[in-house]
Amino acid sequence: MKFTKTQRGWAMYDWANSVYSLVISTVLFPLYYEAVTKNETNEVLFLGRYWENTVVYSYVIAASYLTISILSPYLAAMADRTGRRKVFMRTFMIIGALSTSCMGLFTAANPWLGLYLAFIASVGFTGSIVFYNSFLPVIAPAEMQDRLSARGFSLGYFGSALLLILCLILVQMPQTFGFADEGVASRFSFLVTGIWWLGFGLPAINRLPKDEVKDYFEGKLFWKSWRELLLVFKEFRGIKSLRIFLGGFFWYSVGMQTIILLAAVFGSKVLDLASSQLIVTILIIQFVAIAGSAVFARLSERTTNVFAIKVGVAIWMLLCFAAYFVQTAGQFYVVGGVLGFVMGAVQSLSRSTYSKMLPETEDHTTYFSFYDVMEKLATTFGMFSIGILEALTGDLRNSALALTVFFAIGLVQIFRLRGLEKKSAAHTN
Repeated sequence: MKFTKTQRGWAMYDWANSVYSLVISTVLFPLYYEAVTKNETNEVLFLGRYWENTVVYSYVIAASYLTISILSPYLAAMADRTGRRKVFMRTFMIIGALSTSCMGLFTAANPWLGLYLAFIASVGFTGSIVFYNSFLPVIAPAEMQDRLSARGFSLGYFGSALLLILCLILVQMPQTFGFADEGVASRFSFLVTGIWWLGFGLPAINRLPKDEVKDYFEGKLFWKSWRELLLVFKEFRGIKSLRIFLGGFFWYSVGMQTIILLAAVFGSKVLDLASSQLIVTILIIQFVAIAGSAVFARLSERTTNVFAIKVGVAIWMLLCFAAYFVQTAGQFYVVGGVLGFVMGAVQSLSRSTYSKMLPETEDHTTYFSFYDVMEKLATTFGMFSIGILEALTGDLRNSALALTVFFAIGLVQIFRLRGLEKKSAAHTN
């Protein structure tokens, strides 16, 4: 079954935007930020007071998640009301890509600029994803959505890994490419990442269906959008399968998103691995995830989406338990490889499963904003919980056991869908 031009364009947006999540939020920017803000006190001036450098960075990223969690349902309802899904998606993408490129202006002399740009870029990235995901049920029939979702994630994993390798070469050999030092090469990498996102993102969005304008931006629209949001939320509450699925999605996302963000920290802090070893692990995860998303898409076709997600979440749970006993770099690589396999699987299947379970509606963006909010709140809750646990026990290794519990809760919740699978066969198979 071949993908159409529109479907290929949709998948290419994953290729475009995933460079932000890997190159900026996961690898290069955090390392560069910590290096340029490192001083005798490790403090930076921000919003009129001094903060510990890594603490304020965590707060800024958490604030960006909270901001988009509050705004996205309302903006999604406005997009559905006006028929301007592409306008919102393009706007958030441009904001995120330009902010990423402007990170090249961030130096030790202006740490506040780096924090502001990190906040804006994160809002741009997360905001565009809400509208991007909502196109899936619009452009593909239910029987194609698993493979199309997997295609998008696979392109994202591959594209972001490719750009990361190129940027790492620049940073590791700056003089070879005419840069004064690693810092200049890093700032150039931020510029390139923003250009990549914008350069591939605009053509991808142009391939999506045209907006069908239904309402115009004027005073009454703001109240109409609130009413739209409340009506969709009321409809959502009446769909038991959606509520149960998002409940399970929240809990296993707490574990999944926290592990993705803390994997490198775990390797560095608990196992004392070098940066090169951590980067190797990250690249292993990215490339193995491509295979995982494809394999589990096929598994869902032969069984059901719900069954495939159960398998993936169960593997995540066992993986966390095993991570508690990891002692060597070799063992960490193995865990990273398995992690990548189920990461690609569960991420892509969760998106397509939710899409299939939606009722007949024109409010796809609003419905997907609920999905996005669950993911962002799960990330915030997970990071906060692990922070408290480490503060109480003094050992980050204990987080592996705690995350095992979160996956177990999510798995139990997904098992509750068993009785609804026949009723919702048209949506979940």
